[in-house]
This record gives sequence, C-alpha cells and structure tokens, in this order.
Amino acid sequence: MKNFFGFFNAGFMATMLAAVALAAGCSRGSVAKTVAGVPVLVAQAVATNLPVRIDPPPVGHVMPISTVTIHSQIGGIISEVHFKEGQEVKKGDLLFTIDPRPMQAALARDQAQLENAKIQFDREQKLFDQKLVSQDEFDTSRSARDTLTATVQSDQLNLEFTAIRAPFDGVTGSLQFHEGNVVKAPDDTLLTVNQIHPIYVAFAVPEQYLPVIRKQMDGKPMAVTATYENLDSPPPQGELTFIDNSVDTTTGTILLKATFPNEDNALWPGQFVQVTLTLSELTNAVVVPSQAVQTGQNGQFIYIVKPDQTVEERPVKTGIAFDGETVIENGLQAGETVVTDGQLRLAPGVMVSVKSSIQPVVTASPTNAP
Repeated sequence: MKNFFGFFNAGFMATMLAAVALAAGCSRGSVAKTVAGVPVLVAQAVATNLPVRIDPPPVGHVMPISTVTIHSQIGGIISEVHFKEGQEVKKGDLLFTIDPRPMQAALARDQAQLENAKIQFDREQKLFDQKLVSQDEFDTSRSARDTLTATVQSDQLNLEFTAIRAPFDGVTGSLQFHEGNVVKAPDDTLLTVNQIHPIYVAFAVPEQYLPVIRKQMDGKPMAVTATYENLDSPPPQGELTFIDNSVDTTTGTILLKATFPNEDNALWPGQFVQVTLTLSELTNAVVVPSQAVQTGQNGQFIYIVKPDQTVEERPVKTGIAFDGETVIENGLQAGETVVTDGQLRLAPGVMVSVKSSIQPVVTASPTNAP
C-alpha cells in the first residue's frame, strides 16, 4: 500500500509539472505573438489641393448650341442635294438647289419690261418738261417704271433663294426631301442642322448650391467635366456659362449650362452624361483614405501609428470626401501614419506590424479647377 501511494504521488507531481510546462509554453507563444504586433495596412496623411465638387454628381443632357430647321423660301422642284445625311457642313455651304429655270425666265421677262418702262418714262419726262403731257400721265409712267424695278429686284431675290445654304457650322440631320420632290414654301421642312462646336451640357443642381455658384462665377470660370460609360478618351472639359433666372419650384433645383469646345465630337446632342462641377479648391488640405476614419461613441477617430509601432486613438474632425479620400480639418498633421485596415483588433497602446509598405495618398486636382 505504501508503494502504491508513493507511485501515485510521483505520477501526480509529474503530471502537474507537465501541465505547468505546457502552460508556460503557451504563455511564451502568446507573448511572442503580441510582440510581433497586430497586422494592419497603413497610409500616410498628406497635404494637397483638393477640388470641392457637388456630390453626387448631377446627370446632364447634351444640347446643341443652335438648332435650325431649314425651309425653302420659294416653292419648286429640288434639282440637287449637295450633302449627305449626318455630314458636317460649314457656314455658307450649299445644301439644296431648287430648280432655278422658272425664276430665271421670270427675271428675264421682267427685266425686258423694265427696260421698256424706263424708255417710256424718259419720253414722258421730256414731254412733261415741255408741258405736252399732264402731271397724271407723267406720274403713271414713273410708277410703272418703279413697280417693274421692284419686281426685278424680287425676281433676283427669288433666284438667290433657289440656292439653300448652311446658316452656320454644324451637322446635318435626316434628309426629309430628295431630288425631284416638289417643295411647298414655307411649310415643308427640308432638314435640321445642329451646331455642336461648341456644345451645351444642361444639368440641374439643388438650390442650396446657388449662392456659392453665383459667387464663384463672378470671379473666374468654373470648371465642368462630363463623363459617360465607355468613354475611351480623357473626359471633355468645359466651363459653366449659364445660370437660369429662376429656381424650379417643383424640384427645388436650378438649371445650369456648361459650354464645351467639343472639337473631337466626344459629346453628341441628346446624350446623357455625368457632370462634375468644381465649386472651389481646398489648398493644402490634409487628406487620408476614407477607410481610415472610424466612428465610435464619442465621434470620429483615427488610429495613428507612433514611432514605437504602437497605436494612438486620435479624435478628428472630418471635412468633405472625394474619390475615396476624406479631408481631416482638425486632429491630424500631414506626414503622420494612419491605419487603413485592421482597426477591429486595435486598442490604444497595442503594437502593430505593417503588412505592406506605406502608400501616400495621391489626389489629382483638375488642371483647370478654380
């Protein structure tokens, strides 16, 4: 029996020592893990110029600067069409020719009658000077001459109207009448021409932005950018040129128009685009990736990585957000390192290890932003 209890005590002590050794090993592993630090992603706060824009961007509607519906000023048969549908034309380019032969015949006839009326008037004037004809006869001769002069001028004008020309640089639309069709003036519509160089983009913004927009327009042009799906070139750049004279009471918005040079025809009448209006620009604003900003019971805060690789919980005041970045108005300086991922495992004083190199925030402000 004594040997049994001796053996039991010895086994119990061995078991306890093994448990203690195992516990110590686990403790050392935990310490090692803690010393290694909580893995996080970080970024560096930087000072940059940041455009202030309307969020969300409004949707704009592309409109031609001018639209003209072409009508003929005289009736007749279309003898020739000088363009193709959808073709770009210049101001003064010949579009249609109305058969000029009836106008030419009328002009020749009236010119002959005018020459005869002039001869008759010269004869009557000599007789009138010799008091051989009455005043009424002389006035009648003069009136006939003047009437035929006006008729010839009208014929010449009608002959000019047989050539229908482009009123400005633009793009032709669908052709409504073809060669051989008889045109009734002025009812029949021959064609629509749109001026697209430059071109308008119309859009509406909430009326709350009206004061700052009017103030900025008094100083210098406000930059406007238009984008749309599948755009394979740099977004077209324009300037705000029009503010409507009243607010739409049904929507609480104000209509604006921006003018784009549109030299590459990137914008087309009737197209819908997303409009970015740059209201102003913040100079030397401290910005961080938006995911660095956390919200707690006491407001917004950011984890700052200190030189000893521990973190500090720093309350901050945020400003505008733009393209995944947030302006920090108070509580952070440029150059400080902030945690952008892994905050759920952090607390003040916890040591961290950076999973990747520090990437500074890069903010590209438009070159023509006000």
